[in-house]
Amino acid sequence: MVSFDITSIGTVRNERTDVQNSDYWGAVRSTIVVDERFGDACLQGLELFSHVEVLFVFDQLEEPGDYREPRPYRGRADLPPVGIFATRGPRRPNRIGVTTCAIASVSGRELTVVGLDAVTGTPVVDLKPAMREFTVADVEQPEFVSKLMADYFRP
Repeated sequence: MVSFDITSIGTVRNERTDVQNSDYWGAVRSTIVVDERFGDACLQGLELFSHVEVLFVFDQLEEPGDYREPRPYRGRADLPPVGIFATRGPRRPNRIGVTTCAIASVSGRELTVVGLDAVTGTPVVDLKPAMREFTVADVEQPEFVSKLMADYFRP
């Protein structure tokens, strides 16, 4: 397998600190402070977009190590077991997370977003403006996922 290094481009700052508290992210305001090596104009133009895709690392949780056996969503025995790539949970290979967030403000190297499901101190590895052309229109998913995730982005 090929391995490579990724260096964070910034850090999340918000009021959330408990990595086990995994619901109600909808109203969470986070400021992503981009590293000074990118300069004060690194976010210029991002304010023209309504949303941004934030790629980050779940660095505060350990990987389980063995991904071969399907497991129930969120460890709940009442849900069907699924393989690791049928989940979006934080305990995954490379621990990479991605969330599309509403942009609240852009100022210098600070990007404030709403709905980022990452706790304070989380390293950000990339930012990409959300564009309609990259968004899937008709997503299908199992009904149990809809029920399970009903409160995830609720304020």
